[in-house]
Amino acid sequence: MMRFFEILRIAFDALLRNKMRSLLTMLGIIIGVSAVIAMVAVGEGARVQVEAQINTLGSNILMVFPGSLSRGGVMSGSQTGTGLTEEDQHAVKERIQGGTVDFFAIRDWQLSAGDFFTDQDVRAATKVCIIGKTIVDQLFESANPVGQTIRIRSIPFRVIGVLKPKGQNAMGSDQDDIVVIPYTSLQKRLAGHIRSWGFIVSAVSKNKIAEAQQQITDLLRARHKLSPGDENDFTIRTQTEIADAQSATANIMTILLASIASISLLVGGIGVMNIMLVSVTERTREIGIRISIGARQRDILTQFLMEAIVMSFLGGVIGIIFGVVASNLVSKFAGWPTFVTAQSIIMAVSFSMAVGVFFGFYPARKASSLNPIDALRYE
Repeated sequence: MMRFFEILRIAFDALLRNKMRSLLTMLGIIIGVSAVIAMVAVGEGARVQVEAQINTLGSNILMVFPGSLSRGGVMSGSQTGTGLTEEDQHAVKERIQGGTVDFFAIRDWQLSAGDFFTDQDVRAATKVCIIGKTIVDQLFESANPVGQTIRIRSIPFRVIGVLKPKGQNAMGSDQDDIVVIPYTSLQKRLAGHIRSWGFIVSAVSKNKIAEAQQQITDLLRARHKLSPGDENDFTIRTQTEIADAQSATANIMTILLASIASISLLVGGIGVMNIMLVSVTERTREIGIRISIGARQRDILTQFLMEAIVMSFLGGVIGIIFGVVASNLVSKFAGWPTFVTAQSIIMAVSFSMAVGVFFGFYPARKASSLNPIDALRYE
């Protein structure tokens, strides 16, 4: 242990003898580490934001749409068929945006003012509505909208409630730009037919989503009298599938950003190797003296390797500070969400030290291989 600290002290002394050169050499590592941390923070921030936006959809959501993703070998997409009926909705205890009273519980949507509509409103196709904050801002400004009347396709609907704001969803759409009416009012008063555009349901818990998806699939296939070889004439999308797709995109972006930033770390490593080679040349006589008084090749190798590691480690620590500061500045001035993780810090420092070992080994090896007689003669 004492020998280790002695080697460490000598390494610091060697670096302090040329403070400016050491600092400039560390600059490449500092920039590399700070860039990695900042870029990963941007990617992680995007991923966290996506997860938060997905959660605003509600709890344990499954969305059922008419139309199959693939029918007869042709990709038709969801909502292209007419395979869902009101009876299908009742069969799976439907929840739709032209909704029942349970729509708001499934979407985990609370009111900031007023009341929800009732089962009686649904049965009677009452002309009542609940609106989002964006609608309030556009139509009523500072006035209280509850009790006021808005017209939808020239039909008057009385505002009975205002939803608490949710912001944008994962696709960038404004979730508060919404008017919710009883689905019966939508079908009878606005659409003129009872065809279903789709509905949403909620599983009893997150770990039951897959089971609920399979149960709905089996039920609808049986109701639509589909043979085992027939394609589904409906599409089911789960909250988990949406979150996984969005998270995968965010993860790819994080990896891409980190990879680009890591290039500067490699450039910094080349700088470390360059300066260490210069240091070996400058200290050739010192190396010869140390070997002549008993230092082994392994000792010389360890000494110069330690100097490279210390330089990279210090650059990594300073880079962490700059990276965290840069992440906060990006969040503050660019408005991008950032999230610095412990994993990104550990990865950046470990990579910087690995760079020190990799690019410091050749100069250290060269120093340990010097002929002591030639080294002592070196001027």
